[in-house]
Amino acid sequence: MTVLKVSEHNPVVDANEGLIRVVLNLLDEAFDKKSWHGPNLRGSIRGVTAAQAAWRIAPDRHNIWELTLHAAYWKYVVRRRLSGGKRGSFVLPGSNFFTRPIESSESAWKKDVEILVAEHRALRRVAAGLSLSSQQRRSTLHLLRGAAAHDIYHAGQIRLLRRLCPL
Repeated sequence: MTVLKVSEHNPVVDANEGLIRVVLNLLDEAFDKKSWHGPNLRGSIRGVTAAQAAWRIAPDRHNIWELTLHAAYWKYVVRRRLSGGKRGSFVLPGSNFFTRPIESSESAWKKDVEILVAEHRALRRVAAGLSLSSQQRRSTLHLLRGAAAHDIYHAGQIRLLRRLCPL
């Protein structure tokens, strides 16, 4: 077990840096770093073809492609809330769920996966630069833990869809 060391020099700053490191590890394990629970979000879509990503278990149900962009969108929302960014600045028009595919090609699928990767990197940059005051610590950590949990939740959904997909 790793114990966070708090220096006598500035215990508040050191404790905040330790919390940020822990949260960054949570975000990374949920997204693309080795985790104890099995595939994370990035791992769950690794090797998925455009046809598999577009497959639906039933009409009016989300597919892997839509879940991927949904996860990207909510990374954007958390980042925007933390940084004070303006609403409506997500790379795609709309919000929450995006009907996909528009174009069923490997290049279109890879482009949308890159949106997810870019949003994760952007969220991570904002989180790494945070300086937590005692007033904002609880809500900020709640948002970031929620972002990590959201990735893991949808990684599980995507793994299930992959197993059910006949392609």
